[in-house]
Amino acid sequence: MSLIIAVPKETADYEKRVAASPDTVKKYVGMSCTVRVQSGAGLTSSISDDQYTAAGATIANDVLKDADIILKVQAPSAEELKSIKRGAVLACIFNPYQNADLMKSCAEAGIQVMAMELVPRITRAQAMDVLSSQSNLAGYKAVLDATEHFNRAFPMMMTAAGTVPPARVFIMGVGVAGLQAIATAKRLGAIVSATDVRAATKEQVQSLGGTFVMVEDEESKAAETSGGYAKEMSDAYKAKQAALVSETIAKQDIVITTALIPGRKAPILVTKAMVESMKPGSVIVDLAVEQGGNCELSKVGEIVNHNGVIIVGHRNVPSRLAANASSLYSKNLQNLLGLIIDKDGNLAINAEDDIIKGIALTRDGAIIHPNFNGASK
Repeated sequence: MSLIIAVPKETADYEKRVAASPDTVKKYVGMSCTVRVQSGAGLTSSISDDQYTAAGATIANDVLKDADIILKVQAPSAEELKSIKRGAVLACIFNPYQNADLMKSCAEAGIQVMAMELVPRITRAQAMDVLSSQSNLAGYKAVLDATEHFNRAFPMMMTAAGTVPPARVFIMGVGVAGLQAIATAKRLGAIVSATDVRAATKEQVQSLGGTFVMVEDEESKAAETSGGYAKEMSDAYKAKQAALVSETIAKQDIVITTALIPGRKAPILVTKAMVESMKPGSVIVDLAVEQGGNCELSKVGEIVNHNGVIIVGHRNVPSRLAANASSLYSKNLQNLLGLIIDKDGNLAINAEDDIIKGIALTRDGAIIHPNFNGASK
């Protein structure tokens, strides 16, 4: 009997993405799997039920019952959990740091949870790297969101009536989102600078035409984890970096913040005093707002006007580009399923595979991931 793959409609607020595209559905059908898509699941990503049907999926209202593999964008609700059978594989962006109780419930229900945001930063896992695919779009959209609220032009324009100066854009955090923000702002004609605690990002910033702003000392040379993420810096370093950043921010028209630390509240990079040093009409886009925010004055889901400085705190920025975000995320999932389904269409999960070790949260009724298995005790 073929594996049943279920793609339910997302139930979380502000979520417009879907976990399968017509292209990935075709691939699953070609792998001898049965694909069930909940009616209307793709509409907010511009995918109709008819497109899924044409790709070989079955459209239904109740898709979770008896499914062997459930593909979702966000973690399931408690209600959805009741419909998932014991032994099923659930692949989604689970957010285990914030969903400890749900993770425990999944373990008790015998569900095998694979958290896509925990895909290790190794070469063979790049095609499954959800954080990269979604952050890339978020960095692009952040610049467009800035242009929406910025009441001046980005590129320099020379006219008979005078010259329009180029906008000055400062990117804080040079991960995937930050690099795309730099590239997008440059394409729009802005003068771009960027900062990051990792000295290794200097060349990347400069290769995109940006200027690198950083306190470079011995501590900064060791500011990156083996997994490629930024480390928490000492208070002394933070003070030096804050002074340099404060001086830089006062000269900017637009600031885009992207700094996140896995499992921790986002670090405050832009203080109230820094906001007040910016000229009226300036814009701050805080991509870390849902994890506490990099800007002291940003608010989740709100546009804040502080003394004429606009602070943008949109929720779920990748979902604001749902069609592209869903397409890329679906491909990430397809690559994972290519790893766990064998050529005969059977589930074949190698628990010793480095990728599986990185993303597997629960198995056989227990929380197994080393970062979280204390939660099951």
